[in-house]
Amino acid sequence: MNQPTTNAPDVPPISRFSVPEISALPEDLQAMMLAVQEKAGFIPNVFLALARRPEELRAFMAYHDALMEKDSGLTKAEREMIVVATSAENRCGYCVVAHGAILRIRAKQPLVADQVSMNYRKADLTERQKAMLAFAVKVAVSSEAVDDADFDALHAHGFSDEDIWDITGITAFFGLSNRMANVMSLRPNDEFYDMGRQPKPR
Repeated sequence: MNQPTTNAPDVPPISRFSVPEISALPEDLQAMMLAVQEKAGFIPNVFLALARRPEELRAFMAYHDALMEKDSGLTKAEREMIVVATSAENRCGYCVVAHGAILRIRAKQPLVADQVSMNYRKADLTERQKAMLAFAVKVAVSSEAVDDADFDALHAHGFSDEDIWDITGITAFFGLSNRMANVMSLRPNDEFYDMGRQPKPR
């Protein structure tokens, strides 16, 4: 399994913390990373960086999958919109780049994904999606101010209480991720920048 080289000339390390060798990880995490590499063609640097604490990486992945992979009232593209918009508010370059790439693939709209990464308020989104992101950003930056009026506004756009819980959970989880990535100076994989920009050849 290939691990990104972090000590090549002029190539910054992926994290300001030490990154373990994949071969030194527990077998379940080695298998997880191999599966990701086989599917995506590379291993996202966040997994390599968080692997320095295996138990925390396992917990991170379990909560990530519970929020992002289940069936719910939010589409997978909408969930990625939440990540990108709130990560932009939190100035997390890694998460904006990485999840912007995933959003381009999920939404099949590269332009919209880039718009959300800059300013969701000006993006070519539905009013429902803008309401969702307005709430998510409020949770990200001033959760103490959330009140019944915010719930009423989301209900008016057809969101259920379970959907609101999901928006909140995704925002809170990636708030943790944003802060860890920022403190680590986590470097986005080069592969993310091109993902989803051109249709795959048939």
